[in-house]
Amino acid sequence: MTTISVVRTEKRKEIATGIIFMLTAALVFLLGIGNTDMISVFVLTSQRAGILIEAPNLVLPTGTTIYLISAIIFAAGIWEMVRGFKRLSTVIFIIAGLAIAAFLIWATRGKSLNLTGMLVSSIVRATPIALAAISGIYSERSGVFNIGIEGMMLVGAFTSVIFASLTGSLFVGILGGILAGTIMGLLHAYLSIKYRISQIISGTVIIILALGLTSYLQRAFLNPNPQLNSPGPAMPALAIPVIWEIPVFGPVLFNQSPIIYFMFFLVFITHILMYKTRWGLRIRSVGEHPKAADTLGINVYKIRYVSVLISGAIAGLAGSYMSIGSAGRFNEGMTAGKGFLGLAAMIFGNWDPGGALIGALIFGFFDSWQEKLSILQVGIPVDLLGMAPYIATMVVLAGFVGRSRAPAAGGIPYVKEGG
Repeated sequence: MTTISVVRTEKRKEIATGIIFMLTAALVFLLGIGNTDMISVFVLTSQRAGILIEAPNLVLPTGTTIYLISAIIFAAGIWEMVRGFKRLSTVIFIIAGLAIAAFLIWATRGKSLNLTGMLVSSIVRATPIALAAISGIYSERSGVFNIGIEGMMLVGAFTSVIFASLTGSLFVGILGGILAGTIMGLLHAYLSIKYRISQIISGTVIIILALGLTSYLQRAFLNPNPQLNSPGPAMPALAIPVIWEIPVFGPVLFNQSPIIYFMFFLVFITHILMYKTRWGLRIRSVGEHPKAADTLGINVYKIRYVSVLISGAIAGLAGSYMSIGSAGRFNEGMTAGKGFLGLAAMIFGNWDPGGALIGALIFGFFDSWQEKLSILQVGIPVDLLGMAPYIATMVVLAGFVGRSRAPAAGGIPYVKEGG
C-alpha cells in the first residue's frame, strides 16, 4: 500500500470517527430537550459502619449541563474530522464517560442519586470480574487459554460455603475455595498440556462439569441441610483508620472487604511479577515462543502447569468472594457470567493487569448503574437495563479487541522435540 493510500485510509477513519462523535453529541442533545428548568442532585454524603461522612451535594442544572456536554462532544467530532487526535483511544474513553454522565444527569432530573453509594457498589461488583481477569492473565500469558474460569469460580464459591459452614471460619472457607479452584485448574492443565486436548473444549468441559456438579450437590445436600449453606454473615468491611472518613474517596476505596484490598494488591504484584522478574519473563516467553524458551533451558510444561494452577487458585478466590465474601450463601449458578466478563476485561486490557482492572471497573459500573436506574424509574424496562453490562462488553470488545494482541502461542499445545 502506497503512502498516499495509507494517508487516505487514515483520513477516512478520522472522518468516520468524527461523524460518530457528532451523532453521539446529537443523541446527548436530545436528552436535554424539555429539561432546562430541571435540577439533578448527586448525593456525596455516605453512611458506613454507622458513621455519617458528610459532603456537599453536587447540584447540576439538568438541561444546561447536558447541552454543555453535547457541545464538547460535537467539538471533539469536528476536531477529529479536521485534525485528528493523536491519542484517539483516550479521547474515546473521555467521550464515552461524558455520554454516560449526560445519561445519568438526565435520569436524575428532578430526583437525587447517591453517587458515592453507586461508586462503592461498582467496586464491589467489579471485584470478581477483576479477579477472573487476573486469573486469565496468568494462564493465557503462558499460552494456555482458560475459558473455564467461570466453572472454577462456581466450584470455588460452592466449596468455600461448605468449608466455612462446617468450621465457622470465613478464612478456612476462602482457603477451601482457593483449593477447589486449584484442583479445577489442575484438571484443565492436565487435559490441555499433557493430553493436548483443545483448550477451548477443556475449558467448556470444566464449565459444564461445574454447573452440573454444583447444581446437583445443592439440591441433594445443601437444600435438605441448610446448615451446610450457612457460613454466617458476609465478610465485613475493613475500614482503614482516618483516611476512610475522607468524603467520597474514603468510603469508596478505604472501607471495603479485605478481598477487595487483596484484589488491588494482586493487580499490583502481578504487574511486578510479569514485567520485572525473571519468572514473569519466562511465563511470557513460553506464551510467545515456547520452542525458543525450551532451547534456552526453560521447562515449558512446568511453567504452564504452575501458571494454570495459579489461575485456578485466583478463580477459586473470586468464587469465594461471591459466596461467603458478598452474598453470605451459595446460590445455584451464582457466578452468572462473571468469569466471561473477566475474560472480556482481560482482552480489553490487552492481557495487562492494569488494563484488565480498568475493564473490570467499567463492567462493574454498568452492573451497578442498571440497579440504580431501575430504582430511579427512568421509564426504561428493567430487563433492558439488566443488559447494560453485557452490551458494554460487546461495545468494548468491538472497539478494542482488534487492537489487542493475544500471546502468539496461546491455545497451541506444545510438543517437545523427541518427547
